[in-house]
Parts: sequence; structure tokens; C-alpha cells
Amino acid sequence: MINDVVNWLISSGALTALFIFAWKYVKPWLDNKAAHASTEQSRATWQLLKGFADTAVTSLVGNQNLNGQEKFSEATQTVKNLANQQGIQVSNRAAQSLVQAAYENSPLTPTVQVGENEAPNTVVAGFKNKEEKIIKPITVEEHD
Repeated sequence: MINDVVNWLISSGALTALFIFAWKYVKPWLDNKAAHASTEQSRATWQLLKGFADTAVTSLVGNQNLNGQEKFSEATQTVKNLANQQGIQVSNRAAQSLVQAAYENSPLTPTVQVGENEAPNTVVAGFKNKEEKIIKPITVEEHD
């Protein structure tokens, strides 16, 4: 009798209809699980890369033999090398962003406090004095 029921399910197409009906409910659930797994993997990878950048920045903070740009370049290269060793492909731009964020968040890097009434101590080339660069308006009479 069980054999007859199985034969009837196969021959009538009821088994196929049941499979298609179940697949319509199972497929979105499986797709959602795959998307969630991909998101979690990306998040874990990004956390690992942030750890690499933090370590690279921390190791270079006290190095007095390198200037800031050299430290930045070396830290970026270190992040890329460590990521490649783990089988993770990182673009140069992403590595630079990671190093910059690690530098800004590191308690070991110096910060500059600018008061409300103080201007930052930077001089743009060609604008050392306000009086040096005065733009004189051109009038119609002077132009002719």
C-alpha cells in the first residue's frame, strides 16, 4: 500500500507540485541566510583590517627616524601585506583609510587644540601677510 502511494505521488505530479510549493518558501529563507553570512564575513574582515591598522600605527608612533608621510606609507604597506598574508585583497585607498582612522583614534598620537580666538599656525605660500595680497578692482576707465 505504501508502495502504491509513492507511485501515485510520482506518477500524478503531486510530488513535483509539493516540491515547487515548498521551494517558494525555502528559497527566500536560504537567500536571506546567505546574505547574512556574507555581511557577517565582511564585518569580521573589516574588524581584522582595523586591528592590522591599529597595530601598524602603534608600532610606528615612536619612530623618530621617519617623518609623518613615511610613517603613513609604511603603515599602509604593512596593512596591505598583513591582509595579503591572510588572503584578503585590500585596495590602496582602503588601506589608507584604515591607517588614517587608526591614527586619528590612537591615544598615542598627538592632538592639537586650537582655541576659539586662536588661528591655526599655518602659513599658505604666497599669503604671509594680509597686506601682501590685496586685489585691486579693475574699473572700465583703467581697462581702456
